[in-house]
Amino acid sequence: MPGNGETVTRRTEDRSGERPAFALSRGLVTLFAVACGAAVANVYFSQPLLVTIGHDLAMSPALVGGVVTLTHVGYGLGLFFLVPLGDVADRGRLIVAQLLLLVVALTVVAVARTAVVLLAGMAATGLLAVVTQTLVAFAASLAPPAGRGRVVGLVTSGVVVGILLARTASGLMADLAGWRSVYLASAALTASLALVLYRVLPRHTDAPRTTLRYGQLLRSTVTLFARERLLRLRALFGLLVFAAFSTLWSSVALPLSEAPYFLPHRAIGALGLIGVAGALAATVAGRLNDRGHSRRTTGIALALLAASWLPLSFTRGSLWALVVGVILLDLAVQAVHVTNQTLIYALHPDAGSRLIGGYMVFYSVGSATGAIAATSLYTLAGWGAVCALGAAFSCLGLLLWAFTRHSAPDTVTGDGR
Repeated sequence: MPGNGETVTRRTEDRSGERPAFALSRGLVTLFAVACGAAVANVYFSQPLLVTIGHDLAMSPALVGGVVTLTHVGYGLGLFFLVPLGDVADRGRLIVAQLLLLVVALTVVAVARTAVVLLAGMAATGLLAVVTQTLVAFAASLAPPAGRGRVVGLVTSGVVVGILLARTASGLMADLAGWRSVYLASAALTASLALVLYRVLPRHTDAPRTTLRYGQLLRSTVTLFARERLLRLRALFGLLVFAAFSTLWSSVALPLSEAPYFLPHRAIGALGLIGVAGALAATVAGRLNDRGHSRRTTGIALALLAASWLPLSFTRGSLWALVVGVILLDLAVQAVHVTNQTLIYALHPDAGSRLIGGYMVFYSVGSATGAIAATSLYTLAGWGAVCALGAAFSCLGLLLWAFTRHSAPDTVTGDGR
């Protein structure tokens, strides 16, 4: 691991002789991806552990359900109230500070002996896990415009892996050493990443900083949505694709744990390994965006997303159909997600944290909508109805693209044009 910022970044003079700019090394981009995956995984670790945690702390089923809810509520609040700080504060110091506070929150969860302490720790964990989005915005700000899509794609691939492997990793660790070991191990990893990032992140960048006060900063996030049509459009795409994503991943364990499969939780969690294929889509989509193909990439991805629900509808009869559907869905979702982030950041690089944080609020709304609707619908009407719901979200996204494709640009310049 490099020992200082100069070994992973270097300053290159612009050919025009103007101010120097940081050139990201592949090693630093990989470090960003690892940190993003490790941070976002904390939001999902608890899902396979809920029964065990409930028994250990004598929590009622309703209270146990609040573990996931509060974590996601904290994450949503962090997107709006913490991520925009990246536009006024030094992002490197902000990232390290959030990671260190996240270590404290994870430690609180690991040592909790009462439900109140656990829930408070989970809410704080969700709130601080939004450091993921600060990392994405920082990576985008350090990348040259011509290679920004590639960098965002690589960093987002770390987010994909973190989300999809979190449940598998926590289940395996809990089986070996108990559920508390999951959060202790995550706290140790997060502390190590904070130390490494403190040593390697560039201390100063040429990215402009706004002079807005905190209240003005938050209000300006809303103003950006009111002013930028492309931001609103891409936020809607994000909401719909993550509603479809959550429709699958929040409910797929239900049919797999019933006849004819009766799969154990460990086997169901391993399904996330298949979804890691989405990380490949993130990197490919980033390169396509750099070549000016964002509109086409979005359309193809949304078509694949809609098509994925056909094999997924045959899940009860074929695990192979489920595998095909999962791969198609994850490839599609990550391709749209990377395209969205690349385009909206380019609108106003000086407001990159606000743009990405505001966009991710729509991501969270979509994820919550898909999860609540899917689990409720499965109870009422079964797996077929869940697939119909996911297909509806996907087709809405495809229709939105079809009606707006000629009015949305393939590329955006740094001044928002």
